[in-house]
Amino acid sequence: MYKILVDSCGELSEEMKAGGHFVNIPLILRVDNEEIVDDESFDQKTFLAKVASSSNEPKSACPSPDAYMKWMEGESDHIYIVTLSSKLSGSYASASLGKELYEEEYGDAKKIHVFDSRSASIGESLIGLKIEELEEEGLPFEEVVSQTQDYIEKQHTFFVLETLETLRKSGRLSGLAATIIKALNIKPVMGSTEEGSIQKLGQERGMTRALMKMVRCLMEVTPDPQNRVLAIAHCNCPERAQMVKAQVEKLAHFKKILILDTAGVSSMYANDGGIIMAG
Repeated sequence: MYKILVDSCGELSEEMKAGGHFVNIPLILRVDNEEIVDDESFDQKTFLAKVASSSNEPKSACPSPDAYMKWMEGESDHIYIVTLSSKLSGSYASASLGKELYEEEYGDAKKIHVFDSRSASIGESLIGLKIEELEEEGLPFEEVVSQTQDYIEKQHTFFVLETLETLRKSGRLSGLAATIIKALNIKPVMGSTEEGSIQKLGQERGMTRALMKMVRCLMEVTPDPQNRVLAIAHCNCPERAQMVKAQVEKLAHFKKILILDTAGVSSMYANDGGIIMAG
């Protein structure tokens, strides 16, 4: 038996939840003095309203080692953990410590591996699905780990934000720059680096043009789309996600394209109207 633990920055589809192998480990979101658990109780609409009305930057706290250790117990003898990029969060370090503490207490009867996704959101989701695929093929634990690590190294994540308010509130973007960018309707196109940091890939005037550039960036690094699953996450903008899907389908045939709504952590960063894509 196996279990796949994904921190709550990674979205789980209804099918993934129903399959019995996936578990979301919740992060904690903070807006002003209020703490919000990023679990099944998360209400995106209410959360976005709280973020919009606050003058402060929303923040998140990663799961504790104990939160990960709890789900290492039980009947599963193969435990895989997928976390938000270690360059963006302490979730990977926390999960790794949880693994160490569990093995100190219970020995190595179970096989446990922690993956640094070098990504976020649906990038984590796709890694979880890859692990599931390999486990269902009956591969040994070590081979599942090896092939999943290869998959991570070939994966790319992209995003375009409708609003840069979260960056302005955090101080990473000055108020003057934010005002100019908003007035000119400039939308930066962002992507992941090989190490799991974030880089700017370009910018366009207007959301539609920025999304088209994001699609082009995806195609430039995807020589074999027919062998890959593409995932698109949207923050409260399903029509925009469908439009991106349609544009991708004009250019390439992916094995499968998933569309998911952002969970809590991804909603905090993508903000209302943001689009994330991974493949």
